Amino acid sequence: MRDQELIGAEAAEVGRRVREELARRRISRQALADMARVSLSTLEKALAGTRPFTLATTIRLEEALGLPLRPAASPASTRQTAPEHLGSYARAAVGWLEGRYLTLRPSFNTPDGIFAYLTTIRWSDELGHLGFVESERADARFEQAGHVSLPNLSGHIYLVTNEQGQHRLQTLSRPAMDGTLYGVLATLQAGRGSQLMPVAAPVAMAKVQDTSACAFGLIVPGADGYDRYCRMLAAAISDNYVHLYQAPGTAEPH
Repeated sequence: MRDQELIGAEAAEVGRRVREELARRRISRQALADMARVSLSTLEKALAGTRPFTLATTIRLEEALGLPLRPAASPASTRQTAPEHLGSYARAAVGWLEGRYLTLRPSFNTPDGIFAYLTTIRWSDELGHLGFVESERADARFEQAGHVSLPNLSGHIYLVTNEQGQHRLQTLSRPAMDGTLYGVLATLQAGRGSQLMPVAAPVAMAKVQDTSACAFGLIVPGADGYDRYCRMLAAAISDNYVHLYQAPGTAEPH
């Protein structure tokens, strides 16, 4: 939530730079929207100031244009160590964690389906700690953004969303031999009407350089990449990175 507010504060500068690039490169708003894989409506509302730029949209625009849009922090505001409540980690010590990750979890609504999306982790100079943002989700309105906690005590990585007191928590192991992060996601599943149900699921995150080689969205049996994604996600449990306990006397989780 803090990263989303930060983008809102920077929106005027981001909008100015986008309009400048549109004019300099002589490309249309539709062309830029297509390049960045955002809707034209989203881009136009952000440029008009009726809707703030989100971190996910800004990152996509930066990648499409090949240049930074967010104003750099002044040296005085740049911190190199995260606050104590996030683990007091130094920026130099967590550079290995920054990047884009193919993120996999079981589908909550489609049996045997896998939900695949992109998670970007980066250091925020303005906030002085790592943050994350999701994109490429089939249900884009539920894309998450938040902060990264990395305490020495547990040795685990925590991706935390706190939106007006409502939390979502992703607890991840340190990287496996191949660099994949495994863990468990604790969140709320949207049901009928306003119903929300607490759920937990295994999750796998693999760092990627070229996202064009990744399949995103709902991946079902028989689809390209399904078998590979299934093996990656199953490793979270089979390799003992995660254990999901069942209530005594139940044949399967309820």
